[in-house]
Amino acid sequence: MVEQRLLGRTGLTIPAVVFGAGAVGGAVFTGDPEARSAVVGRALALGIDWIDTAAMYGDGASEENLGRILPGFATDPRISTKVRLSAADLDDIPAAVERSFRASLDRLRRRSITLFQLHNRIEASRDATTGALGVDDVLGAGGVADALEQIRARGGTQLIGITGLGDADALHAVLTSRRFDTVQAYHNLLNPSAGRAVPAGFAAYDYRRLITAAEREGMGVLVIRVMAAGAIAGAAPRAGRQPLSPGSAVEEDLRRAAAAAAALAGEPGTMPQRSIRFALDTPGVSGVLVGFSDVAQVEEAAAAADLAPLSASALATLEQLWASDFRSY
Repeated sequence: MVEQRLLGRTGLTIPAVVFGAGAVGGAVFTGDPEARSAVVGRALALGIDWIDTAAMYGDGASEENLGRILPGFATDPRISTKVRLSAADLDDIPAAVERSFRASLDRLRRRSITLFQLHNRIEASRDATTGALGVDDVLGAGGVADALEQIRARGGTQLIGITGLGDADALHAVLTSRRFDTVQAYHNLLNPSAGRAVPAGFAAYDYRRLITAAEREGMGVLVIRVMAAGAIAGAAPRAGRQPLSPGSAVEEDLRRAAAAAAALAGEPGTMPQRSIRFALDTPGVSGVLVGFSDVAQVEEAAAAADLAPLSASALATLEQLWASDFRSY
């Protein structure tokens, strides 16, 4: 069974490996119904009883398929989902959040969920070109935090959270407000900056130890993109996909992943397992979201939680790679 960890100050425990029901892996909204059920069933059997989805995953298909699948299992997992606001929603944020939440519950066939999260990037101010919200949109009167609190107050969700993408200063400002219980942090072998100070010369975006800041505020941390959208597993993301984090274009991450694989060849486990283990060893991390394509990937991820940490020599080599943008190995 997968290790259970505390989710920050919430008092809840969650599996160290969380089922990510998004496009990476994609088992929940691709393939035939029997294959989808097999992946979910194996995850539940291994103690992976938290599933993270979003309204935008498959344009609602992820939530819809989970709504169909989950009643067939004896274990009722915790569910987290997300709301992404458009520019048209910003005239009345509480109403837009409420509409999205009700639609998600309908698709999931549930009366409540465990965690409801903001899916937009957060910047100092709104950016219509990227869909980013400003800090005031999130924390100001009638903003996202107020809207999510209204849903929590009536029992629709137990916890509220954010996605930790956008401008580092803005994200840190939202964390220190203590308005949210959780943050989803971008963190992997290719960009570890959310969990540790990176050296001079680091080429990807610097999240300035967002995980450390979240831990200081008592927030639960869910790591996203632990496989760098498949690059760490040696799989190129589908053509045309935009990088989730600045400085992490597909071609660059594939190059970095190849260098990391060469450097870590002597470490226990597969490359996906090493990346999961690396994230789990980061102080403050509650769980790692992993997307699954099949049952074998569920078992591989679950086994990663039992591996030994990366060796001191491996971490020293990674430091050199981060400083040189993976050109020194």
